[in-house]
Amino acid sequence: MTDSTPKAQSSQTSPQFEIQRIYTKDLSYEAPNTPHTFVEDWKPEVQLNLETKSNRIQENMHEVVLSVTATVTSSKKSAFLIEVHQAGIFLISGIPNDQLRQMLGSFCPNILFPYAREVISDIVVRGGFPQLLLAPVNFDALYAQHMEEQSKHPKTEDSTEGDSGKVH
Repeated sequence: MTDSTPKAQSSQTSPQFEIQRIYTKDLSYEAPNTPHTFVEDWKPEVQLNLETKSNRIQENMHEVVLSVTATVTSSKKSAFLIEVHQAGIFLISGIPNDQLRQMLGSFCPNILFPYAREVISDIVVRGGFPQLLLAPVNFDALYAQHMEEQSKHPKTEDSTEGDSGKVH
């Protein structure tokens, strides 16, 4: 008799997390006031919006989409607007719903953010502007803030999917 059966059973119940794919789902870039922006004094002001959404695409398989929108103005005129929807497909199993929500709303966006940051930096430079390096984001704190807001304004539906957070 071998002990492979107990090991097989225990591996089925143990938590599992795997990145299946990371990809840019959508990308938009606009520089409405060029070439005038290039000849004026460069005094950039950046407004950053973050939003995460997730959906189950099949059992234990989730798509998480991190939307990052950067609006940059200079001398109160629009310099450029860039929006990136960085997505990933994640295999997640053997995790309780409350932990699954945190993984979808915090852990996975933490994985996706460096990719979105790189896309933004690359496109902005290709657009003729100085490199835009976004500061790291504490998705754990944003998720906690989102959950606190949810507890104050509960939805009628208890779901592990959908909007995982929004920051302005």
